[in-house]
Amino acid sequence: MAADLAESQDTQAASPHMSLTRLYIAPPVTAGETQPLPDELVPHLRARRLRPGDALVLFDGRGTEFPARLETLERRAATVTVKPGVTRDAESPLAISVLQGISKGDRMDFAVQKAVELGVAEIRPVFTDNSVVRLDAARAEKRREHWQRIAIAACEQCGRNRVPAVHSPVDLGDLWEALTPSRCVVMDPSGDRSALTLSPPAGVLSLLVGPEGGLSETELARAGAERWQRLRLGPRVLRTETATVAALTALQLVLGDLGLPAPPTPGA
Repeated sequence: MAADLAESQDTQAASPHMSLTRLYIAPPVTAGETQPLPDELVPHLRARRLRPGDALVLFDGRGTEFPARLETLERRAATVTVKPGVTRDAESPLAISVLQGISKGDRMDFAVQKAVELGVAEIRPVFTDNSVVRLDAARAEKRREHWQRIAIAACEQCGRNRVPAVHSPVDLGDLWEALTPSRCVVMDPSGDRSALTLSPPAGVLSLLVGPEGGLSETELARAGAERWQRLRLGPRVLRTETATVAALTALQLVLGDLGLPAPPTPGA
């Protein structure tokens, strides 16, 4: 009976469809032994009311997840037994780099979180003409670390085993020449393209979304001069965080994996 229970827990831990606690742990992850968890993960276990013997999943951010069992849980420490890793990707065939106009507080946090849930490959926060937020180098790095933690938490929630990088904030003007125009899309309320008219890119697709107040006329003109595809999503003007979600949903539905059928049920 105990063996059957252990086997059942292992099977559940390897399945992305079970409601197990998933935690990111920086590589390398050592399988086959009992080891302490990083101190910063202990509050997560306590908040989820886990108990010794419960199953959980660790992932290294590189595509591998490790079924594990919680052995001990104390106030400030925990140990787990880690089982061999299993490679499982939940990545979209459409690699999207989001150039996200930096907005204030919760709006930027929301945009980063939902972008990760919708399968982006990376996030590049950018300062634009209409950006209200301005950061010196030290504060910019602290914000980047904050956004990276949000990205990790989003991966824990949504089942991704690869953590998208959140890059250091840069000025949009520094990126124009580094990007390939044929693989660039800009959100533009007066744009002339819909997601249905876009073709799959040969490489990473860059999506530019403005901050509060949108992109300036100068920036939209520059994008047009660079022959970027100007994407319009209906007749309504969307808030910056809504625009990011709407654009990514449209792109993933047309070119990515949101339109894929559900996998067959085992044994059906």
